[in-house]
Amino acid sequence: MNFQTVQFELSCGLASQLPPSELPEVVFAGRSNVGKSSLINRVFCRKQLARVSSTPGKTATVNFFRGEEARFVDLPGYGYAKVSDSERRRWSGLIEGYFHSGRDIRLVLSLMDVRHPPSKDDITMLDFLIDSELPFAVVLTKIDKLSPSQLAARLREFVGEIPCGEQVKFFPVSAMQGKGVEELREVIEEVIA
Repeated sequence: MNFQTVQFELSCGLASQLPPSELPEVVFAGRSNVGKSSLINRVFCRKQLARVSSTPGKTATVNFFRGEEARFVDLPGYGYAKVSDSERRRWSGLIEGYFHSGRDIRLVLSLMDVRHPPSKDDITMLDFLIDSELPFAVVLTKIDKLSPSQLAARLREFVGEIPCGEQVKFFPVSAMQGKGVEELREVIEEVIA
């Protein structure tokens, strides 16, 4: 698969705007400010494919990126406290609408910051993916912020911090340095093939 040919397709602010599912989809999900946009840009070898902001909660829509063989979906970040209740409900309805619209979801990449234990929202998302029997992997972001020994310790700890941790596939990555990105590309190609 040629990752460099992936282009922005559209943004949807409401579940009613979601396009029909015509291609296999790989989904990027995670808390606000976990590094979804930075990772998307690194995976697809682009600087501005997904808009990056230092302000959490900027991705307020479901963003679709289209390649020749698949769609890639950037969900709004969850768990950001500084939005109104009505905006939080809209995000929730949008995300639920996405997952309940009969899409060809091949893999959900659940992003978590390796430096911190999973949040209550992260656990809720994993429980939802497990209960829905959706294929997923946990992508541990920002590994460049830890020493090798700190990273090894956090990887061991994560197994016990999430539901079914011993059965989950983990991908430690650094969007800044590109570490782990090639392994992530390989699993994406695998699930799309």
